[in-house]
Amino acid sequence: MTPHESEAQARSTAEAVARRSCGKLIAFLAARNRDVATAEDALSEAFAAALVEWPVKGCPTNPEAWLLTVARRKAIDAGRRQHTAEISSGQLKLIAEGLEAAANAPEIPDRRLGLMFVCAHPAIDARVRAPLMLQVVLGLDAKTISSAFLLSPATMGKRLVRAKGKIRQAAIPFEVPEREQLPGRLGAVLDAIYAAFAEGWTDPGGTDLVRRDLTDEAFFLARLVGELLPEEPEPLGLLALMLHAEARRPARRNAQGEYVPLAEQDPALWNQGMISEAEALLFRASTLGSIGRYQLEGALQSAHVHRCRTGHDNWPAVVELYDGLMALSGSPVVAVNRALAVANLRGAKAALGDLREIEDDARIADYQPYWAARAELLAKTGAHPEARHAYEIAIGLEHDPSVRRFLRRRQSALPR
Repeated sequence: MTPHESEAQARSTAEAVARRSCGKLIAFLAARNRDVATAEDALSEAFAAALVEWPVKGCPTNPEAWLLTVARRKAIDAGRRQHTAEISSGQLKLIAEGLEAAANAPEIPDRRLGLMFVCAHPAIDARVRAPLMLQVVLGLDAKTISSAFLLSPATMGKRLVRAKGKIRQAAIPFEVPEREQLPGRLGAVLDAIYAAFAEGWTDPGGTDLVRRDLTDEAFFLARLVGELLPEEPEPLGLLALMLHAEARRPARRNAQGEYVPLAEQDPALWNQGMISEAEALLFRASTLGSIGRYQLEGALQSAHVHRCRTGHDNWPAVVELYDGLMALSGSPVVAVNRALAVANLRGAKAALGDLREIEDDARIADYQPYWAARAELLAKTGAHPEARHAYEIAIGLEHDPSVRRFLRRRQSALPR
């Protein structure tokens, strides 16, 4: 093997491990010394060492264990450089013993779910709990996370740094809390899982390895939470929502790779097995005695599936579900989707009236679906210059080339 081939193989192996196991490795590292930032730094240095050593000596049989062994040394070195009052020799021993055991084990213990509940601790600012999980456990960068939560990257970055410091200062235990503590933490965990799934779902064809792994991780964690809390309805609602959305992946692009909106998709292309599982989960959730955001979101997906399959108008029920969701969340994202449903029930003018209620909300200034929805509604009312302007903004904010082309076609179809 040439040096270039060795380097390419080493990089490919490191990237695969990073996609597959980065969150698991950080969770294991941080569980020993309760310092997320130090764990991230140590693992980052271990990956850097791998890219230097693996091309020369070859990739190890167990790259995760190799990385943990190196990260262990980096974490111990970092600890020794700190003031003795800040990190004791006892903590250093814990790090060494725990990571040595993990490095010699065939499988690294998966402590991601425990770390997610750590990030949802009451001592952590509620606004940053889900974003912190996305960065630490699922490896998303601050820019991507900030977009998902309609914040600037700088604001999100500062919140994340403060949250990691809080975990260390408060010595928060790295474990899944007792059952009576779960209700206050479960919502943030589910929000993070859904945000991860939504980021993965932006790759319509499932060909982007990073996003495909992210979608798989989201499903894994959602099922894990459901197994941990079988009598909680919201994890069931979240999993149903994700299954309904994933079931439509084969129909989201046509044979030429062009974007196909829901109303124009061929239901025969949807994954029937996923839809059936989602419906069973929603039914089970409905018997557990409480309602929440993800059950309503899942029910909305179910309603869309029923309408597209049967052709029966169910917009009154859809708007009613959005009303319930708005009452629970007050989210501008929900308001945008509700307005599109209202347009089908009471007309575009009524829907635009509803959109005006959120037009001063700073969070939607760079939210592409708001401008696309506004453009569509304006076009239906005959306000073509305003619609053209809204389409222009939506096109500028859209990252997917196929969706941009779709919006361009809609814009070009407007009368001049």
